[in-house]
Amino acid sequence: MDISRDEQRVLHALAQGGNITPIKDHKGRIIAVELYNRDGWMIPAFTLLLFKKLRSKKAIASQDGHPYRITRRGLELVRSEVDNR
Repeated sequence: MDISRDEQRVLHALAQGGNITPIKDHKGRIIAVELYNRDGWMIPAFTLLLFKKLRSKKAIASQDGHPYRITRRGLELVRSEVDNR
């Protein structure tokens, strides 16, 4: 399965230790999401549509109410990149 460049960027940030924090309304529905990298910086180019696409591909998941993290399936989808650190 081929994934878009934006999905690739998000999965790469998650593979390095980032997480996705959902923002919910009073009924418990997700209305917005925030992507944080491993250093705690928010990545602003992450949208709710991109979140839904990754969740439908089972590339991200949340367990026991914790923030969304990359799954084993997401690690299979992400192509390795050389880190510039």
